[in-house]
Amino acid sequence: MTTAPVTELMSPSNTRVGWIGTSIMERYMCGHLLKAGYTVTIFNRTIAKAQPLLDMGAHLIDSPQAVASESDVVFSIVGYPSDVRHVILHPASGVLSGLRPGGIMVDMTTSEPSLACEISVAASSKNCSAINAPVSGRYRGAKNGAVVGW
Repeated sequence: MTTAPVTELMSPSNTRVGWIGTSIMERYMCGHLLKAGYTVTIFNRTIAKAQPLLDMGAHLIDSPQAVASESDVVFSIVGYPSDVRHVILHPASGVLSGLRPGGIMVDMTTSEPSLACEISVAASSKNCSAINAPVSGRYRGAKNGAVVGW
């Protein structure tokens, strides 16, 4: 009888997290991961907005690609579909240019379904997974750990 391989659950001891986008709601969400003990590498265009997470122990890096190269799972939540496209799909600096096979990309931006499909196909071609997980709940929900996915 053949048994399925045991898959280790994600935990702070075995999972490196990347985070892209550090406005108010995103800062609270990422902060919960830091408080739980995860190693978190972040990228944000406005460094001042990342400072509270840096003060909590996050590591700042200079591009989405660099975040991905240091992470097992990358979360992004940015402004508009054009931002999502650039952050994830840009051939030189996007997340998928740095994510290793087996890596997971989770985009929480409320964006376009067709873009989510494009990201999924691009991730699959690199033997990675992409999850489209737009969230709602505003900053109070994020602060209280009660953000709602669609």
